Amino acid sequence: MNTKCLIVDDDVTIAENTAEYFNMFDVPTAYVTGYDETIEFLESNEVSLILLDINLGDRSGFELCKKIREDYDMPIFFISARKSDDNALMALNIGGDDYISKPFSLNVLLAKVKAVLARYEKAAEAMRAASQTSESRTSAEERVTISDELVLDTSARKLMRGEENISLKVMEYKMLLFLLENKGRVVTKDELLTSVWEDEYIGEGTLAVHARHLREKIEKDPKKPEIIKTVWGVGYMIE
Repeated sequence: MNTKCLIVDDDVTIAENTAEYFNMFDVPTAYVTGYDETIEFLESNEVSLILLDINLGDRSGFELCKKIREDYDMPIFFISARKSDDNALMALNIGGDDYISKPFSLNVLLAKVKAVLARYEKAAEAMRAASQTSESRTSAEERVTISDELVLDTSARKLMRGEENISLKVMEYKMLLFLLENKGRVVTKDELLTSVWEDEYIGEGTLAVHARHLREKIEKDPKKPEIIKTVWGVGYMIE
């Protein structure tokens, strides 16, 4: 099942009403009310964006966000009645992309969700189109050497280790390409947010998640990266 938006909220009334409103405006939406139910849903359904409440009965939305970020990189919007700046900062630092306070306007929330979905779908479509039309193009200009083993084929948008095709998600590819285009200098977090995600309001936690996933795919030892270096407090670079 392809679900554009998944609402995770232990308040059934809010979850049901929000899902019904989104479905009315052609954003396929489902809702769940707990931690375990969310994990089960993600394992059997494709989800493009999550609206996540901080309070989930005896479990925390923060805890659930960390778990989701181990395997998925879709945008996560935290929704909470808590007004503390500390909660908002924690939400963004652990991988959330936005923090929305209750009560919220359904039409404003829908507009935010649609904008983010459109941006991600546009990037995914561009990546699919390039892969379909550029399989046979292999000129030197379209092949970027990353290391002795790794080559990025920009025509087909593929990362290769020898003959092995390493699968990259849309934003992982865009982040890697941007770092390669700026090889030798530090790329700030703000640059990545505006040039890769094209959204300065996406959380820094999203950058950290994508950097970690990229390292797991291209580094010999992801905990001691030799390709994508972190410049603490500033950003990332490929030397």
